[in-house]
Amino acid sequence: MNAEVGDDVFGQDPTVNQLEAKMAAMFGHEAALYCPSGTMTNQIAIKAQTQPLDEILCDELSHIYRYELGGYGFHSGVAIHVMRGNRGIINEEMVNQGVKPKADWNPRSRMLIIENSVNMGGGNYYSFDQIQSLVKTARNHGLITHLDGARLFNVLAETGDSTLDYGKQFNSISICLSKGLGAPVGSVLISSAETIDYARRVRKVMGGGMRQAGYLAAAGIYALDNNIKRLKEDHDRARRSAQKLQSVSWVEEVFPVHTNIVIFQVAAPYSAARVADFLSQHNIKCLPISDKLIRWVFHLDVTEEMMDSILELPDQLS
Repeated sequence: MNAEVGDDVFGQDPTVNQLEAKMAAMFGHEAALYCPSGTMTNQIAIKAQTQPLDEILCDELSHIYRYELGGYGFHSGVAIHVMRGNRGIINEEMVNQGVKPKADWNPRSRMLIIENSVNMGGGNYYSFDQIQSLVKTARNHGLITHLDGARLFNVLAETGDSTLDYGKQFNSISICLSKGLGAPVGSVLISSAETIDYARRVRKVMGGGMRQAGYLAAAGIYALDNNIKRLKEDHDRARRSAQKLQSVSWVEEVFPVHTNIVIFQVAAPYSAARVADFLSQHNIKCLPISDKLIRWVFHLDVTEEMMDSILELPDQLS
């Protein structure tokens, strides 16, 4: 709350400007744009780099496909081609097969969107070698590349890869400062100066222009400076929790845990809603993502004392 602020719609908030410059430099790009949400940064990236009748390619678990209300069509007038990868991870042949031949009746394949880590893949992630190979394939087809990096720093905490190396692979990148990094609000779109210049106009027409946003941006700067290294604590707690879940009678299967997300299937005859209600009685909040699947996400507000509630869960539902 001690941040120096101004009017960001006029580009006059010094703390927002500092955050945007910091993020652009981290990834070796020219500019960045602070937005209220990751959905907005993804949708602006599509709008700013495509034309109506274009097509974007992504995995079927991608956030832009499953959880952004078809915004690609609503905002940008583009089609979408979804690929069925391995828990969110696609390969080069899928891209080769997904790109449409030029014809009056086909949309123009224009953008490949990669999500890393994959939210609905249980925090699954691409290796950097996989990223490089996919991007090379995309560029061979003349595709723009966008990274939905909402949880990219969780990946980097595991792999040790460089933000600068990632920046070289993508025309645009979106990074959430909430999620595991712990800021209360905000996502940043990173790209070229030309793209960001137009993206500012798109942000405004979407209602994302904010005034004294530096109070929020200051929290984002703090998160980048202080909360990246501790992400591995979340990953450790996720893995310990998965081990516990594998031992109880009301869980059928626990998906592999790669970062800070645990997805598990409840055992018959229970429903996810029934198990979620049981967990809430033990002070554990979770999200049923289908009638049989539940998602847990670990973050900096989960303490070791809270972990005791998980590790002491009973074997039987009460």
